[in-house]
Amino acid sequence: MNLWLRVFLPFAAGYFFSYFLRNVNAVIAPELTRELGVSAADLGLLTSAYLIAFSAAQLPLGLALDRYGARRVEAFLLLIAAAGCAWFATGTTLTELAMARALIGLGVSSCLMASFKSSSQWFGVERQASLNAAIMAAGGLGALTASTPLSWAVPVFGWRAVFYALAVAGLAVAAGVFSTPDKTGSGPAEPLRSQIAGLVEILTSRVFWRYAPQTALIVGGFMALQGLWAIPWLMNFSGLERSAAAAHLLLMGSGMLTGFLALAFGVAPLARRGISAQRLLQVGMGLGLLAILLIVLGAKPSEPLWFIFGLVFSVGNLAYALLQRHYAATLAGRVNTALNLMLFAGAFGIQWGFGAVVDALQASGYAPRIAYQMTFGGLLAAQTASWLWFLKRR
Repeated sequence: MNLWLRVFLPFAAGYFFSYFLRNVNAVIAPELTRELGVSAADLGLLTSAYLIAFSAAQLPLGLALDRYGARRVEAFLLLIAAAGCAWFATGTTLTELAMARALIGLGVSSCLMASFKSSSQWFGVERQASLNAAIMAAGGLGALTASTPLSWAVPVFGWRAVFYALAVAGLAVAAGVFSTPDKTGSGPAEPLRSQIAGLVEILTSRVFWRYAPQTALIVGGFMALQGLWAIPWLMNFSGLERSAAAAHLLLMGSGMLTGFLALAFGVAPLARRGISAQRLLQVGMGLGLLAILLIVLGAKPSEPLWFIFGLVFSVGNLAYALLQRHYAATLAGRVNTALNLMLFAGAFGIQWGFGAVVDALQASGYAPRIAYQMTFGGLLAAQTASWLWFLKRR
């Protein structure tokens, strides 16, 4: 238990912190729009700066984790995240806030992958699935906190005070991660040239490109919506007040957390009954697309649909374990970060592009409600194509 507390909890706190920062702009979007006078496209670019920096860090991150270890890499990067939060709290222009947001994205880019690596070093293979799902559940709690609770805090303290508090929290989490015990391998480090060759092998393989489009568009689309566009959609399309929209975001995060906990305890029993993780991923993504279709059509009641949407996102993370099975164990870290790159690149493109398309449609004369519906419908079409590609490729 002492080892579990010393290793698991600091990394879980890091992923909680990372997920909270990923979603915080969704709740403070009205304040940012009012204070900075930005368009939807500008807001999308500002928020997605986190995602592009996060994406750009993934491939070098995989090499760094293998070479320097999870403790050192994550603690160092969390200091960068804390600096980004402080800069965001003091920024006054769109450029300053976007650069600060990118710094935050870089700073938390290792939180999940470092957790996976640390767990693999300290705990046996038989505990990996439950530990990884528990780490993701910590992220789910971060998403829940960045919904209704944050919507209560912002009017009282202001969004700048929230980011000052996050800067302090980042320093505390970095100290906690750095204090975890270290564990280094006994053999020589893999040469950098060999590490890069393994990465190229992954990125040029057919099996990787079976999983990548679906992960980028469906799971990445979920992240783009949860991180920014869910509340503007609910306010502009569904006509909800921000408190009601934040409650939907809370349901979305609750669905995600429920899914992660269910995966932690349910994958093995289902496999014994003949329901494989591959089948769960196929069916889960299909159900998610159905929920999105009903959301786009404005079906009522909307609350269960957003819960299901969050639930399906958790199922999408099975792709990491399924993809790893096709490669040597020594490539596991690079497989994870390569797929993570596709996920966050997709989330960045969708988060920025969603706002750009909404702006273009409104400039063409469409009402805001119709512009949002058409944009979300176009995203759904692309997501469906990626799911059919995944089903077809064997």
